[in-house]
Amino acid sequence: MAPDRNTIDAFVKLGKYLTDFCDKWYSGDSEVDSEFKETIARAGHHNGWFTEDNILFSLQQWGDLLTAQNITDWLYNYSFNSDSKPKTIGIVMAGNIPLVGFHDFLSVLLSGNKVLAKLSSNDKVLLPYISNYLIEQEPSLVDKIEFTEDKLENFDAVIATGSNNTSRYFEYYFGKKPNIIRKNRNSVAVLTGNENEEELKALGEDIFRYYGLGCRNVSKIFVPKNYDFDSLFNALYHYKDIIHQHKYANNYDYNKAVYLMSEFKILDNGFLILKEDEALTSPISALFYSFYDDESSLRNKLQEMDEQIQCVVSNQDNDVNFGDTQKPSLNDYADGIDTMEFLLKL
Repeated sequence: MAPDRNTIDAFVKLGKYLTDFCDKWYSGDSEVDSEFKETIARAGHHNGWFTEDNILFSLQQWGDLLTAQNITDWLYNYSFNSDSKPKTIGIVMAGNIPLVGFHDFLSVLLSGNKVLAKLSSNDKVLLPYISNYLIEQEPSLVDKIEFTEDKLENFDAVIATGSNNTSRYFEYYFGKKPNIIRKNRNSVAVLTGNENEEELKALGEDIFRYYGLGCRNVSKIFVPKNYDFDSLFNALYHYKDIIHQHKYANNYDYNKAVYLMSEFKILDNGFLILKEDEALTSPISALFYSFYDDESSLRNKLQEMDEQIQCVVSNQDNDVNFGDTQKPSLNDYADGIDTMEFLLKL
């Protein structure tokens, strides 16, 4: 079923609404939408990681993406079958960062299908509010959007996002239906030692945005032998105020204590712990690093770990630029699985 023009228009209006809202908020405009402002406050009370700054960042990114041109360019690459009937797509959403499931929600509706979404308990405030706005713009969407707190039932296909642990349950419950089941992934950065201060400062955005809770956050860096960490620490000092967020500070204190008691060798600047570790997944407030001998061997190693990595950040052309991990385009699919193609082939 071809994407409905009215549905596209509703998302374009949403994009403008989000952009205008953020502009008014940042400028201190008294006419900022008070109901949306209260919703953001409620989301923050519900989940202490969802600070105003991080919610607004997410809203701003979606406002930038949801333009008529961006949506048209994205959908142009797909073949829509006008004869296919709408199917109900179950979406099990994660709740690690604000509106993390919005791309699946968008893809299902623009593919002409119906959303049956099970929201994460950590992020169940923002999307229903945004959905109500969409329905106000295009009333026919009321029959295409449903949220449930119960077990998912009566769906034709499912998109489920969780951990390596929950993926086993997802495969058990949803394995007989067409599905996309996502597991843990992390993002890494490859440093050469030749990065300038602006690039390293931008890397801080990839590390600290959303407190490192997203799969697109850099949790591990690869550095050459004899790398000078001073330049990295100096550039990251820009983010020192993150330690004033109590949940982050609690993690920092706990992880530092554990590492010190275990007599691990760590580097520490008062708000970030650097630890040499082969693992890709570092805890909140810590950044793992490994040394490499030559970059070509490292690239081969990263290729072998492809299924564990969401983004590779560096100043090379084929990688994500420093500072851009949390600014994906509409065709940047989680786990490299084309959600829209999956939906259109059902």
